[in-house]
Amino acid sequence: MERIRKYISECIGTAVLVIFGCGTAVAVGCDAAAGSGYLLTALAFGLVIVAMAYSIGNVSGCHINPAVSLAMLIRKELSFTDFLGYVLSQCVGAIAGSAVLGCIFGWDCGFGANGLFEGSIAKSLVIEIILTFVFVLAIIGVTSKIKNASVAGIVIGLTLTLVHILGIKLTGTSVNPARSFGPALFAGGDALKNVWVFIVGPLVGGALAALVYTLLDPKKEN
Repeated sequence: MERIRKYISECIGTAVLVIFGCGTAVAVGCDAAAGSGYLLTALAFGLVIVAMAYSIGNVSGCHINPAVSLAMLIRKELSFTDFLGYVLSQCVGAIAGSAVLGCIFGWDCGFGANGLFEGSIAKSLVIEIILTFVFVLAIIGVTSKIKNASVAGIVIGLTLTLVHILGIKLTGTSVNPARSFGPALFAGGDALKNVWVFIVGPLVGGALAALVYTLLDPKKEN
């Protein structure tokens, strides 16, 4: 039953991330020249993480991101069975959240789907790897020390805001395969065709962050 509660929490958390993060992008737009919509979208993604961290964090750890779950699997803080359960739950949540956006904004709203930077797969992969590496490295660092528990959600939320401030202009910022998969499924077209970039990039970035942090700080605090 505890495992089921974790999976449900991950599903809900990812749905909320898509509804409020991608939903804000749809509602206000992400024009860097205008500025306000760009920053509001970055803040929306960050604030969702803060809200979820302090609500479902004690249940599932509030991964709501397959790249984070992969990093925790590599660090042996998540079993393979739970990894599969988490990723499936996150994808279901992302799909459900995207469906909500379709009901609110219409089925041609774009769903805040990601896009290639300058039409380049290579550049987009590199961007997503770097953005996710920074994001997941911060997550591992702040959650690896028990004394940071009270501020972990804020740090993680602000870091997600940070990577969005740079990344929105480039790829729309994925750093989260589930967040990309759900919207792309409904947006179709190039978004769905290229979604693999926003699955592979974040997973590679998350894995690298786990490996690098383990090399930098091999001692784990229990």
